[in-house]
Amino acid sequence: MSDFQRLSDKARAFAEARDWDKFHSPKNLTMALGGEVSELLDLFQWLTEAQSYELTPEQHRAAAHEIADVQIYLLRLADKLGVDIPSAVEEKMAINEARYPADQARGSARKYTAYQNKDDDGS
Repeated sequence: MSDFQRLSDKARAFAEARDWDKFHSPKNLTMALGGEVSELLDLFQWLTEAQSYELTPEQHRAAAHEIADVQIYLLRLADKLGVDIPSAVEEKMAINEARYPADQARGSARKYTAYQNKDDDGS
């Protein structure tokens, strides 16, 4: 069993034990995910670029907890939608490889539409 599957099973059991599964529709999970991402953003909002790399132990712990919250909601959403996260990541990385050819994209922050080799699937 993969780490993702083990964690997904644990998150599902956590929700079921509290009778929360009835609230975990894809819509609600996506909205909750947005809220958790906002909490993560809040931790970095007023930091300089340098400060964002040099978090205090308290800031680091808070960031770790918010990242965990984001991941838990992603696991729940993927579970509800039947998405295998590692497979989806592999597929998307292959798309990004085609969209951002290393010889053209190196050192650039331009969007993939600026490069010749682009994937038009809209993802």
